[in-house]
Amino acid sequence: MQIVIGIITISDRASAGDYKDLGGPALKEVAQKNGWQVLSEAVIPDDAARIQETIRSFSKQGCGLILTTGGTGIGPRDVTPEAIRAIMRVELPGFGEVMRAESMKITPNAIISRNLAAVVDDSLVIALPGKPSGAVECLGFVSGAIPHGVAVAQRQPSSC
Repeated sequence: MQIVIGIITISDRASAGDYKDLGGPALKEVAQKNGWQVLSEAVIPDDAARIQETIRSFSKQGCGLILTTGGTGIGPRDVTPEAIRAIMRVELPGFGEVMRAESMKITPNAIISRNLAAVVDDSLVIALPGKPSGAVECLGFVSGAIPHGVAVAQRQPSSC
């Protein structure tokens, strides 16, 4: 099964052009190495409505996997988990648990992260850290479960 993905960078500063988005391109590189087809990309501000609209739009476009980077910390503008939870059908807590547990081996600050995965419409959505290296590492920790998660989210038979 070809996995079609969308990548959303969630950052006030990157969306305003104050600095270059590094997280989205880092995830795109990993996605391509995994043989996934990157269909849609966006850089948007830390705004719950925009996050929800973009996720839903990418799902309608056919992205079975949607990766977000940014907004998973505890800053006042970090609203990615809340935005996703407000539109999800079901949360998949194991993804966040594994990402935090494995990241704790790298940095004690990982305990503060609010990474998660959920099914929104027909897509598996994974919220990753905003730091490019953290986003790539966390994706790697859970990538083995992604093909099955996407198949189930898209209501397809899975041999995984």
